Amino acid sequence: MNIILHKSDLPDDLDLGNLIAVDGEFMGLNIRRDPLCLIQISTGNSDAHIIQLNRNDYKAPNLIKLLNDEKITKIFHYGRADLAFIKYYLKTDTNNILDTKIASKLSRSYSDNHSLKTLIKEFINVDISKQFQSSDFGGELTQAQLKYCANDVIYLHKIHDELNKILIREKRIDLYKQCLKFLKTRVELDLAFFKDDIWAH
Repeated sequence: MNIILHKSDLPDDLDLGNLIAVDGEFMGLNIRRDPLCLIQISTGNSDAHIIQLNRNDYKAPNLIKLLNDEKITKIFHYGRADLAFIKYYLKTDTNNILDTKIASKLSRSYSDNHSLKTLIKEFINVDISKQFQSSDFGGELTQAQLKYCANDVIYLHKIHDELNKILIREKRIDLYKQCLKFLKTRVELDLAFFKDDIWAH
């Protein structure tokens, strides 16, 4: 595993290709109280580029350009949270999104557990530790924290490929695509404090 830590932004000359896995780390789940601290990105080749954001100004033009680029596909796991924090703190939309949690819920109807840890175990046969999921990402990062962050992105390409096969086989791929189209609207509802299911009775 090749883990590279970047301060504030990605380097100017870094080419990560047109299919990347993305994840974020926050100080909590309250978007207006708990700041976005890190964004991690993987090309799917056992690499993890971890950007430790400057929380004084959140200036990260290279990262923002990458997230906004319609030609680059981004794989998230539960992108709903990451996209909301990115929009709130980096002031940008993230375009061209795939989501392994949505894909899992639609394809793996044989299970009620759609956590990333579960998907990695099922499809990669690796049992990752989530020990540092609730740790302080706001200060100096330990090697254990960096490894935890890397684990959140390095497997997403393979997992999405496997879930996609099931979606196609079970004829649910079009439903998945329609859900992805709604994801940005779901994020806007979250940012407007509509947390409940607006379709519920």
